[in-house]
Amino acid sequence: MDTARVTVTSDTLSGQVDLHCHSTASDGILSPAALVSRAKSAGVTLLALTDHDTVAGIDEAAATAREQGVTLMPGIELTARWGRRVIHVVGLNIDRGSDALTDAISERARLRRQRAREIAARLEKRGFTGAFDGARSFSGGDEIGRPHFARWMVAQGYVSDTAKAFKRYLGQGKIGDVSVPWPALAETVAAIHAAKGAAVLAHPLKYGLTRTRLLALLKDFQSAGGDAAEVVCGQQNPVQTREIQALMADAGVQAGLHRPNLLASVGSDFHQPEQPWRALGSVHLPVGAEPVWALWQS
Repeated sequence: MDTARVTVTSDTLSGQVDLHCHSTASDGILSPAALVSRAKSAGVTLLALTDHDTVAGIDEAAATAREQGVTLMPGIELTARWGRRVIHVVGLNIDRGSDALTDAISERARLRRQRAREIAARLEKRGFTGAFDGARSFSGGDEIGRPHFARWMVAQGYVSDTAKAFKRYLGQGKIGDVSVPWPALAETVAAIHAAKGAAVLAHPLKYGLTRTRLLALLKDFQSAGGDAAEVVCGQQNPVQTREIQALMADAGVQAGLHRPNLLASVGSDFHQPEQPWRALGSVHLPVGAEPVWALWQS
């Protein structure tokens, strides 16, 4: 396994930057190689593959990236717990050989398998015969997530699309919403740092938090050693972007830390081509924001 990390140069930044996307190694529908090719066609020159709780797709992605002149940054999106809330933390420019990261991935794999079995059991009781094997057939043999159950339900004709599968059966408060004791936020940040990576709070605007709660999350994240937050994740309006930047600044001041602001990251959160609001290479760093990739610029 190539555990090399990336140094960012002016050539690396000559095109678009996208530091959050998913392949078939987790819950995306493009293979790592196909994803890199699509990013290349979208003008991306710096790409981070950040599959959920796995680095299984990075070797394949890296090989295609070398062929196509894309700089691939090794990454991951780790699932974490903040109080009773599920939070996602992106690890960028990680050393995949880190024992701490390997342990973090193994623990989440165990929790995901446990959750998948419980989701399948609940669906079986509602008449969805073969739910586990069906979802596994869409996961490519890798860890099974709710999107795999959703795709199987569409294929079986139970629902017309994956959005309806989540709305009726898999979303928050539905039968497929299984609680998991994910590792704590601070523990997750520590694992990323042990792997020499930067810890980035993923899509902070998508947790449905009030302004006060979001400020508390940002403050706790920074106090735990978090390095950056995604100021743009997928399609969002400029007002939302300015709001998250203001909250990041406030969080730094309230945390009483020497660096007043978390650094800024951007990513599409790409999963599949049929979601134009998550198109690869569609995100842009706001003017004046200090980018997370400054940590690795030569």
